[in-house]
Amino acid sequence: MKKKLAVGFAVTGWLAVIMQYVLMLENSVISAGEATIRFLSFFTILTNILVAVYFSFQVFGAKHPRLFVHKPGTLTALTVYITVVGLGYQVLLRHLWSPTGLQWLVDELLHSVIPVLVILYWYLYEHTAAVYFQRIFTWLLYPFIYLIYILLRGNISGFYPYPFVNVANLGLTQVVINSFLFALVFVLVSCVFIGLGRNIRRKE
Repeated sequence: MKKKLAVGFAVTGWLAVIMQYVLMLENSVISAGEATIRFLSFFTILTNILVAVYFSFQVFGAKHPRLFVHKPGTLTALTVYITVVGLGYQVLLRHLWSPTGLQWLVDELLHSVIPVLVILYWYLYEHTAAVYFQRIFTWLLYPFIYLIYILLRGNISGFYPYPFVNVANLGLTQVVINSFLFALVFVLVSCVFIGLGRNIRRKE
């Protein structure tokens, strides 16, 4: 059952990411190279790629327990990231546009369906008893590095993937405040999953 779910989730993840890339190229008025860079500048895309890679490793990767994807906490961290993607979209971004057709389908896969699938897989298979609150600080490295990257590139190119990190429109001070609030969200969501996970294992 676990492997079958991993296969289905890996296929769904890669399909959604590839379809979004194709749609972006089709509707782009900039060069393919610049469009690709911008595509990989979205936290949503990078995190969904991580999800697809994780489930691909679950299917095809070695089963050695020391392999990173099999260590307790890796799935929880990934679940935190994709949950923030889903929450951020539903609360802050959904009202900004109304996609239709295939774009609507891909949008729902990336921001709604895949987060739910990852949470389900986490609930079923994460070794939550071995995941500790101290791990949260390590998990913050990924969004922190991402933030530095988009701010540096935005300063050079003028392109910011999300309105709440647009220094040109908001100013650096407001972007720093917004980033701090997002960091708090990451910490809160991490605490929720770790707490729930430990409670689940206690009941078992």
